Order: sequence, then structure tokens, then C-alpha cells
Amino acid sequence: MVLLLALPLYSYALPSDANQAIKLLADKATYSERTGVTSYSGSVIITQGSLKMTADNITVNLSQQRSINSAIATGRPATMQQIVSQEKGLAKGQANKIDYNAMTGIITLTGNAKLTQNGASFAGNVIRYSLKAGDVEATAGGNQRVELVFPPSNSTNQNSIR
Repeated sequence: MVLLLALPLYSYALPSDANQAIKLLADKATYSERTGVTSYSGSVIITQGSLKMTADNITVNLSQQRSINSAIATGRPATMQQIVSQEKGLAKGQANKIDYNAMTGIITLTGNAKLTQNGASFAGNVIRYSLKAGDVEATAGGNQRVELVFPPSNSTNQNSIR
């Protein structure tokens, strides 16, 4: 039953991901009927279709109807990867904390955050990524700066090789 509670979490993955089985591995899982909070700890791995999350701990907050409102993964680092669409390809993220809002489809990576997709990478203290729109917002912290790396376009590569 605990595995079924996580089913709506990845509704913004590839359409086929939502139809895939969820596999969850953890050393410990607890669920509170009163609060609607499910916690997983100990080298947690969740997969569903193209989506994979790994963390030391993952906490899932459920609505009264038992749909997922949010999930928070923590680790050193916590990681996520997902094929957003065939055109956008695989997005990979890592951070000390990954906060997923199931209502908005926004993932917030906090603490030593890094996100890569289609050869581009974003690094900073906090990165907000919209699975729906593909928008990325990165902010620095302390004395750090945001780092963005974009690959050269294919036409530029072909011109420089000639």
C-alpha cells in the first residue's frame, strides 16, 4: 500500500511514465494516517518509467484524498533524473535537498545544486526547474556565483571543423 501512495508523484514525466509501475527501495518506511506524511529512509531509490530519484531520506506529504502534494528528498547528494519529453531529453539534478511540488510540477534543488539537460548545465545554491515549461531559475548564495554552461550549436561545430 505504501508504494501506491507515491503513484501520482510523477505525473509530469513522459506520458508513458505515469503508466509504469513504481519501484521503491528503502531500509525503512513509515506512514502517519493522522498527518498524511510518509517517510522513507536509508538509501532510498524510487523509479517509475524514465524517472529515478535517490536520497538518504524522502518525505511525501499527502492530501486528505491521498494524492501527493509534495515530496522532499535529502542526501549528500540527493539526485533525480527524468526524460522530460522526447524533444527536451533527459534532465538530471542533484542537491543536498530536492523539493518536488506535485501541484505545480516545479522541482527546487537547494544546496550545492546542479541541473543538466541537453548538454547545458546550471549550478548554484538554489535551482528552480519547471518540468512543464522547462524554465530554469538559478540563484547563488553567499560568495558563490551562478554558473551556466551552454554547449555550442551544431552549426557552429560543423563550421569550425571545416
